[in-house]
Amino acid sequence: MRLTLPQTWMRRATPWREWMPGVNRASLRADAIAGITGALVVLPQGLAYAVIAGLPPAYGLYCAMIPVVVAAMFGSSWHLVSGPTAAISIVVFSAVSPLAPPGSEVYVSYVLTLTLLVGLIQFSIGMSGLGALLNFGSHGVVLGFTAGAGVLIAASQLSYFFGLDLPRGGSLFGNLRQFVLHLRDINLNVLLISLVTLGAAIFVRRRWPHLPNLMIAMAVGSAAAWGLNHLLGGPGATGVRILGDLPAVLPPLSAPSIDPDVWARLANAAFVVAVLGLTEALAISRAVAMRSGQLIQGNQEAVGQGLSNIIGAFVSGYASSGSFTRSGINYTSGARTPLGAVFASGFLVLLLALMSPLLGLLPYASMAAVLMLVARSLIDVDHLRGVMRTRTSETWVLLGTFVATLLLNLEFAILAGVFLSLAIYLDRSSKPDLTPAMPATEAGSYHFVRDPGTPQCPQLRAVFLDGSIFFGAANHLQEAFREIDERHGQRHLLLLCSGVNRIDLTGAEMLANEAERRQRMGGGLYLQYVKAPVMDVLRKGGYDRRIGLHNFFPLGTMSMDTLVPRLNPSICSTCQVRAFRQCPPPPRAAATREMARTQPAVEAQATAGQAEAAAESVGAAPDAVAEAAPRPPDAAPAEGQAEAHPQARTEAPAEVQAGVPPVEPIEVASAAGRGTDELPLR
Repeated sequence: MRLTLPQTWMRRATPWREWMPGVNRASLRADAIAGITGALVVLPQGLAYAVIAGLPPAYGLYCAMIPVVVAAMFGSSWHLVSGPTAAISIVVFSAVSPLAPPGSEVYVSYVLTLTLLVGLIQFSIGMSGLGALLNFGSHGVVLGFTAGAGVLIAASQLSYFFGLDLPRGGSLFGNLRQFVLHLRDINLNVLLISLVTLGAAIFVRRRWPHLPNLMIAMAVGSAAAWGLNHLLGGPGATGVRILGDLPAVLPPLSAPSIDPDVWARLANAAFVVAVLGLTEALAISRAVAMRSGQLIQGNQEAVGQGLSNIIGAFVSGYASSGSFTRSGINYTSGARTPLGAVFASGFLVLLLALMSPLLGLLPYASMAAVLMLVARSLIDVDHLRGVMRTRTSETWVLLGTFVATLLLNLEFAILAGVFLSLAIYLDRSSKPDLTPAMPATEAGSYHFVRDPGTPQCPQLRAVFLDGSIFFGAANHLQEAFREIDERHGQRHLLLLCSGVNRIDLTGAEMLANEAERRQRMGGGLYLQYVKAPVMDVLRKGGYDRRIGLHNFFPLGTMSMDTLVPRLNPSICSTCQVRAFRQCPPPPRAAATREMARTQPAVEAQATAGQAEAAAESVGAAPDAVAEAAPRPPDAAPAEGQAEAHPQARTEAPAEVQAGVPPVEPIEVASAAGRGTDELPLR
């Protein structure tokens, strides 16, 4: 049943009505257990991702509170967990850092304004039903961008990991150059804390994979930093800087800028972040839904993500999206409803209330080590290797997006990947496949099969046409049709249109022109298996009459019975291919059958002639010779001949009885000069 616009908007405003009736004590228990695990995971991630975005670390935790609840309640997926992500964080930093110093009040205000714009764009996409447009951001774009973002994140954390004072906001190669120039200034104390944190995270992940390895590694790094600072005289002597006290446990209210000039400066970046956030959220939702069996609605997910960013801009959150790590953990931990994300947000507030003094001891070196692991996880080597091995168009999209991410501004890199995907899609759509076909060889069959390479008829070509016939494909098809008759000389063309779902006026005009061109050449264009929507366009535009109503063959008819008699018989008489079973036999075979049919009569007359010659040689009476000669079956015997010589009556040869006319004799001069003798023609 098709819903009206108010009904559609009401459904998108209250999506929880679909899953709320299934909430019970068992589901609440499962969601609570999953929420505890999610809170332990998002605590270190939120701190680290805020650093990537150029914000105070607490903003990463604020982004994982209220916005997560809104996205879960208004989204489509039951297992998607939103919040801060590495890819969105680095795009936010790339877009806002040129406008204000990272970490400053102006910078924070710009980030909040950017978040509001992102939410408005996403909410508008969802409510207007334009979520299908996000499908043009292919998987190769997301994969290439996340891999490039992983490289950029790792490069941006070199200063914190090695204790160097490097400028922020430069390009990839600029950061690497600065790092090489300052290698001699590496702080060994900071490097020690980074390596301890990194080693602890790797050890816990391999030894106890079910434990929150990042949080444990941060605790180990904090303990090592506290001990080192205590022994060597404090952070000023060691250079190991710590996070310090968090400003508040609950997110404070915030006010984005309403200055039109600020909105104009952030509009382009907001569009890019909105598209990236929705693409990332939908990709993660569908990946989890493949395991859970849930149906994901793209427009509803856009509404949920948009509302979470709109509200997040007023509660000290920055642009958020779905997290693959936290969503996967939420599903594997047994979450049954979106309340699993709600519990995770609540437990995060509880953890902050209990652990806020301890989080102040976290060193920046430990967060840099954690971000190195996050950057490594973004570079999915196995998946990248699989895509590279296929060497399809998706490979070029991935490589193009990856290179653009490393070399261009991130907002332009994403758009470059999307445009590359569109270009490849349009190029592929504008070149429908034309596959040679031949009639099936089974007796009584009327369908066609894809030709395995058998010899083709020199006059008629049958091809399967797979793809829509629209304005973008018209020129390609016209060139392909002309090549068939110019290169192969086949003036008759049968199009098997079972793979054609749509046609526009440009495509219909092209077919009509091609049919008229082939008719002037003495050939024709024929269409079989035409679907109803395609035939409807051809009929309404009058193109079916220009092509010829007798040139359409519906399903269930053997078109070759009609088309083969239309071919040039002079070419068929010399053709040796005989591609169709309706083809006439070759001339040599017909002559052979005629000779086989007349040979017995010729042999019979030759035998009679030899008998007559033998009788003459022994002086036989003329009457006896006449008696011995074969007589036509309708000839009457001579008077008294039947009674005098009843035994002389002979049966006519079988060939004569069958109606084969006797071979006419010729007269030749006798050797003895006694008149003429009748001899058979040899």
